[in-house]
Amino acid sequence: MFRLQSSKVLAVDMTGDAVKAKNGSMVAYDGEMAFKKLSGGGEGIRGMVTRRLTGEQMTLMEVKGRGTCWFADRASEINLVGIQGDKLYVESSNLLATDGGLRTGTEFTGLRGASQGNGLFTTTVEGHGQAAIMSDGPAVVLRVSAQYPLTVDPGAYVAHQGNLRQSFQSGVTFRTLLGEGGGEAFQMRFEGDGLVYVQPSERNTIAGDV
Repeated sequence: MFRLQSSKVLAVDMTGDAVKAKNGSMVAYDGEMAFKKLSGGGEGIRGMVTRRLTGEQMTLMEVKGRGTCWFADRASEINLVGIQGDKLYVESSNLLATDGGLRTGTEFTGLRGASQGNGLFTTTVEGHGQAAIMSDGPAVVLRVSAQYPLTVDPGAYVAHQGNLRQSFQSGVTFRTLLGEGGGEAFQMRFEGDGLVYVQPSERNTIAGDV
């Protein structure tokens, strides 16, 4: 279903099936398509409660029909990710589209700093199919193994999948070393076996706190 028309445009060929995509990301289509607005954060009552608790504002649309639909968002680079029964964790702002049969949700991933006690939440995608994630610049896919854990600046983090344990460690971030920002900073640490997607251009975070 999913193919890259270019590094910044996703083409989805449909034969009566459906795809979920970021609201407003459709740039063109041919054939017969029907569009329906969905909400992010998960399906059903649990998803509604999760969105209220986490402030998750991701909005999706469902596209169903026969033909080809093209998606893009702010000229971001697009990366295709295969999901084979595992779970993809991705920043909601970096999720462009998923197969209609994949389940989306929101999951608690840790604390944002011991002194603040604020929780961090991320969007999850699970099942069997494909997802398209976006990055500011070409994404780099980094392998994590038992021998080689990985530490990532939160501003560069996009997504991860596999059998990984994610934790947060307070301390000096890479940008703090350059004299940027202030406050309690943290880094993201991954251990286990899996893949982490990072972007070469950091999103605007508050000294690694957000």
